[in-house]
Amino acid sequence: MGEWSDGGWAVTGPHVIPQLPAYIPPDVDMVAVNAAVGADGVSAPAADVPALKQVVAEAESKGIDLKIVVIATNPPIDTPLRDIATEVGQAHPGSTVLALSPSFAGTYSTQFDRVTLEAGQDVAKGGNPVLSSQNFVGELGASHFPWTGFTIVLLAGVLAAVAATRALQVRARRAVSAPGGSSDPEGSAAPVG
Repeated sequence: MGEWSDGGWAVTGPHVIPQLPAYIPPDVDMVAVNAAVGADGVSAPAADVPALKQVVAEAESKGIDLKIVVIATNPPIDTPLRDIATEVGQAHPGSTVLALSPSFAGTYSTQFDRVTLEAGQDVAKGGNPVLSSQNFVGELGASHFPWTGFTIVLLAGVLAAVAATRALQVRARRAVSAPGGSSDPEGSAAPVG
């Protein structure tokens, strides 16, 4: 729990930050999912597979190596879908993975940033896996506000303002301490006395 030291009890924390293990629902057979995804990019109920293959082909034409996993039941929360997507993505390096249930979506990608993936997830929730997948691909291709560029320009502006302020301070200080300069704003007055 802790050790006694000169100043009192010393409590030490873990040397490694613990990471929660992935939670894959027990009714999801990840071996079968990875095999199906490896074969044609889709692991889904048979009725949805042909249309989802078309979505995968459309994504491929846009330069996106998309893998789609559809599970029939909702997990208690949406986190397991991200865990499923992560496991499939790690088994298929370079791919972007969309995992869907009737009400949730989860994603994984090394190609797209998390903000873009979250925006895609938002439009991919809805129950119809084909429409959800099409919406997801559409969102990945949509242009988004360039926050990185905006942040760089904003930081450059702040740094320029700081440098200019500092230069003006130094200049004002030199003017005051220069011969003939005065630190008294009223001018030098002879002592009365």
